[in-house]
Amino acid sequence: MRRSSEDTKAAILAAARARFAADGYERATIRAIAADAAIDPSMVMRYFGSKERLFAVAADFDLRLPDLTAIPRDRLGATLVAHFLERWEADEALMVLLRTSVTNAEAAGRLRVIFAGQLGPRVAVPAADPADAARRAGLVATQVLGMALCRYVLCLPPVVQMTRDEIVAWLAPTVQRYLTAPS
Repeated sequence: MRRSSEDTKAAILAAARARFAADGYERATIRAIAADAAIDPSMVMRYFGSKERLFAVAADFDLRLPDLTAIPRDRLGATLVAHFLERWEADEALMVLLRTSVTNAEAAGRLRVIFAGQLGPRVAVPAADPADAARRAGLVATQVLGMALCRYVLCLPPVVQMTRDEIVAWLAPTVQRYLTAPS
């Protein structure tokens, strides 16, 4: 049975996300991705044009940040930490970006664009000083990216063994301070 164009594209993207997550950007090959998707490598090139373009599409990620104006001010830190834990555990694309960004400049740039473009504007709304939104978003990113790196990539036992509630309890006060403390 032949796959539709959309089904083929979806299979390629699923295989690419899995391969980039497992092997990283540098070691993942078009041939391996095509084999994982059970298609000819020329089909990957037909749909995406290059490994770089395939990666960009596979690593396109919406943080799906909550509307922070709807959150009680004293719950902002806890809400964001809990949200990021859910996102890390729910979508492999963000994990692909984190793993590959450590060794690949293009992936690191993509991660920067996602966090600056999506987190920065949201942080500006509740910030004690909206002029500091970029700095505050960067500091929030240090916490959620550091936690994700230690918990999901490096698998540091003390961090892996923590419950989600424990992680929220530990990180939320710091994230809260980054969001609302005076400059």
